[in-house]
Amino acid sequence: MSGLLALLDDVAAIAKVAAASVDDIAAAAAKAGAKAAGVVIDDAAVTPKYVTGFSAERELPIIWRISLGSLKNKLVILLPGLLALDAFLPQAITPLLMLGGAYLCFEGAEKVFHLLFPHADAVVAADLSTGDPLHLEEEKVAGAIKTDFILSAEIMTIALAAIPQGELWIEAITLAIVGAMITVVVYGAVALIVKMDDVGLHMAATGRTGAGRSIGRGLVALMPKLLAVLSVVGTLAMLWVGGSIVIHGMEELGFGWLGHHIHDWAAVAGHLVPQGVAAVEWIAKAVMDGIFGLALGLVLIPVATRVIMPLWSAVTGKRSAP
Repeated sequence: MSGLLALLDDVAAIAKVAAASVDDIAAAAAKAGAKAAGVVIDDAAVTPKYVTGFSAERELPIIWRISLGSLKNKLVILLPGLLALDAFLPQAITPLLMLGGAYLCFEGAEKVFHLLFPHADAVVAADLSTGDPLHLEEEKVAGAIKTDFILSAEIMTIALAAIPQGELWIEAITLAIVGAMITVVVYGAVALIVKMDDVGLHMAATGRTGAGRSIGRGLVALMPKLLAVLSVVGTLAMLWVGGSIVIHGMEELGFGWLGHHIHDWAAVAGHLVPQGVAAVEWIAKAVMDGIFGLALGLVLIPVATRVIMPLWSAVTGKRSAP
């Protein structure tokens, strides 16, 4: 009997520890998700542009494929990779993030360059050519998943930094929860955005009241403009996030002069508007990070199109869109 009571006491103790671990995971996941919210907004702004121009019946399947690729990025590749790097080679995380930030700067600057000089670079023009619809869909999905990988790496890294040091399995479960939760929120929101015009069309055609039909027609008229705005926001977000990642990485590696100057200039701008110091400082810093990202991306365009892509083609035997 004493042995049975001791066993029950041990089971109760284990249950208490497990319950405390669940609470710890939930609290850490909420904190990590909040820390990564800024990059989540960028992810939501970037993604809709990848379904622009496709037929309505292909929009949700494309978003579904991208969301599955995003889950794979976060849970299959980034989660074990970041935990392994954090445990065995933490100094490699910053340079890898800087490479990802440089890629975002390149992609954002490529869009700006193509907008300003539509036919100035044959390689860029070929990269953005529509071509065969099925081939275009494959390229768009692959491009979206590659861009998602960079943003997901930033999200997961921020989340990992926000999780208190503890047992490896708790960190892994917390990161998995954060990654899955953010993917559902981002791509659920994207699906709602891109299908809102279909909702408006349905309301305009079947609405029982004049007000309902008017709202439907308003949605149909609004959504192309909203998608165009989101496309611009997505490009700006890539430049901002990419620039800030590279600048922060330079600070981590001991080259903090640019980051310090940007911080000081943002503080000066903030003090010019005493009623909104924090907001003005944030906006000023975001603008300067974005300008740096655009400059870096423009420098990387010839490097990527004249050096990296030909080398990649020589190695793989096929052209690869950056």
